Amino acid sequence: MTCIAITTTVATRADAQRLAHALVEARLAACAQIAAIESVYTWKDAVQQEPELRVVFKTTNALREAAIAAIAEHHPYEIPEIHAEALAHVHEPYAAWVEASVREPAR
Repeated sequence: MTCIAITTTVATRADAQRLAHALVEARLAACAQIAAIESVYTWKDAVQQEPELRVVFKTTNALREAAIAAIAEHHPYEIPEIHAEALAHVHEPYAAWVEASVREPAR
């Protein structure tokens, strides 16, 4: 079992909480962490600087595609940042908790 982190960003705390609750309640993620950040980016040929919230979902590689699809489906942005990273050297009790907290996709 491979633990992964899936990251996205949103503009409002309400959007971050909505996404976090949607994935955890659907058991696509064991948990979601929400943190305030500042982003500088180009959008429609202009440099933007805005406060955002980063949401990091902890899940398993087996649920990666389903979790990414759920984030994309509920995301308020036209082109959301969504990326997944394998987590290396995960503390075994934590990895077991992640695995026990999510529901594997139906075959």
